[in-house]
Order: sequence, then structure tokens, then C-alpha cells
Amino acid sequence: MTIDHTRRSLTADLRSLGLVTADLLFVHSSFKSLGPVDGGAGTVVDALEAVLGAEGLLLMPSFNLLDGRDKRMAAWEIESTPSTVGWLTEFFRRLPATHRSDHYSHSVAARGKEAAVFVGNHLNSEGMVSPWDHPPWGKTYGIHSPMVRAYHRGGKLLMLGVDYQSSTYLHLVEVMHWHQLRKENPLAPYPSLDRKKLGVFWDGVRRLNRGKVGHADCRCFGIRDYVDTCLNEVDRYPERYIG
Repeated sequence: MTIDHTRRSLTADLRSLGLVTADLLFVHSSFKSLGPVDGGAGTVVDALEAVLGAEGLLLMPSFNLLDGRDKRMAAWEIESTPSTVGWLTEFFRRLPATHRSDHYSHSVAARGKEAAVFVGNHLNSEGMVSPWDHPPWGKTYGIHSPMVRAYHRGGKLLMLGVDYQSSTYLHLVEVMHWHQLRKENPLAPYPSLDRKKLGVFWDGVRRLNRGKVGHADCRCFGIRDYVDTCLNEVDRYPERYIG
């Protein structure tokens, strides 16, 4: 007989990955990869918040990735546009006291300590340019992007049942590399990275924790170390990773 995963068992699994009280955590997820969960998505969020505690901050993408920028802009309403990157992210977005950044394409949802402030200024246009920037919304990966703030704040990234193809932080690596290229050539093309190849490289660095949460294969590691290490690798060997 199959036994459902519980808040208690999921909490223990999360702690075994190195998560601790007061962490700032960004989660990419596949809810179905967890297997049967007693209480569904709510139990998963409860387990995450139990580990992080009152001083922690939990972030999830609430991206609106409809095909084409025009469709994304036309569909965008901060309070109602669904997240298109998995059921757990949509459940999380709709919870009371969840706050969401105002970006038509790459919004981020947050719960926990100072969540509203953390995601509250995504309309600001300071920082690096990217292909997803469009007025009146701010820089997608600019200074006030929640993903960039999590990078600067020493946050952790949990990949819950997903592989590196789902690792949006590799877009940040692309943007940072492009920013460097544009200093020498303002017309430099945007560098689209092979995420799976770069993921194999990062796994080989071995500065991450791997394990199960429920049935899901997971990775957990520091965002800044991940981004900086991958950026350095791409800077040194662009031909290996840029298609």
C-alpha cells in the first residue's frame, strides 16, 4: 500500500538537503514528482515554511510564459494572471498573504519575512537589460528583480523534482554575460545557453546537496555560488555552452 508523504516527513526531507531556519529560498518545482502528499500542495508549502520559520523568506516563480510577448502583456493582471510554471507555483500565488512582483512575464511570488518589500519594486528600470524588458514594466533581471535580490542576499535554490532546463537562474547567467559582451560591442547577440550542459558542469563542481523530498529527486545550493561559478565557466569557454 502506498503511504502518503506528510508535513512531518517532507519537513525532515527538506532539512536533510541543508535547509535551515531563516533561509531565503527560491523553489523551482514539479508537484507531481513528489508522489502522493497528504493534503496536497498546501502540505508542501506548510513543510517549506516550517523549515524556514518566521524569519525565512520563501520565493517561487509566478511566470506568465504564454507564447509571444504581446500575449503575455495582454494577459497580465498582477492579482489574477495564473502562473504557467507548475501547479505548486499557482497554488502558492493564490494563498492569502502571498505577494507578487509586477512583471508581465517573469514575476516572482513571496511569503515570509518582508515579502511585500522584497518583491515590491519590480517596475523599477535600473540595472542590466534583457530580451524580456518592456515598458512600463521594469528590468526583468535588474537591480530590483526579486531573483537578483535573492542572488545578492545569499539565498538558496531548491530544484524540487526538476532538471536544469527549468533553472531560470541560468537566464541570469546569460544576462550577466551579455552585459559584459555589450560593453565591447553594443550589438552583440543575446547568448542562449545550453542549460543541460551547464547543469552537468555545475553538478561536477559538487557544491550542492542532493536527495529526495518525497519521491522527488532534488538539488539544493547557494544561488550566488551557482550563478558566479557558471558565469565564470561561460566567460572562459563560451563555445561550449552558447548555441
